Amino acid sequence: MNSPTKKLLAVVEFLEHAKLSARYQQLGYSVSTECQVRKAIAAVRKTQPDVIVADFYAQPDFRDRVSNLESLLATAQAMPQVKILVLYEPPNQTALDRVRARLRIDAALTMPVNESELLAVLQSWLVAPTQHVKDT
Repeated sequence: MNSPTKKLLAVVEFLEHAKLSARYQQLGYSVSTECQVRKAIAAVRKTQPDVIVADFYAQPDFRDRVSNLESLLATAQAMPQVKILVLYEPPNQTALDRVRARLRIDAALTMPVNESELLAVLQSWLVAPTQHVKDT
């Protein structure tokens, strides 16, 4: 590739997704990983990644929000060139829909993650970064 390496920020809440970093690198992304959303927000502001892949979970006892990602998503809204992929468990679909009604998410995949679907989305963003991929 002649273009600069694209930066991917992985926001890992579920340990099994930490292993996906190697797959992101195989596609050609430069990967940084954060395990805390607060630190991920700082990384987005500082590095402005091309792609964010983040684990999503809903938690009904949150006082002022629905999920773990709203603050991160709100930060990324000011950067329309940043693609956002969310990984979520099917029981959290309703909460994800509520968040999506207010904040941009470019693609969402259910867990357990189908690796070929994940790689297809990320590959499409390497080739055509402005293309939006529909949910599967």
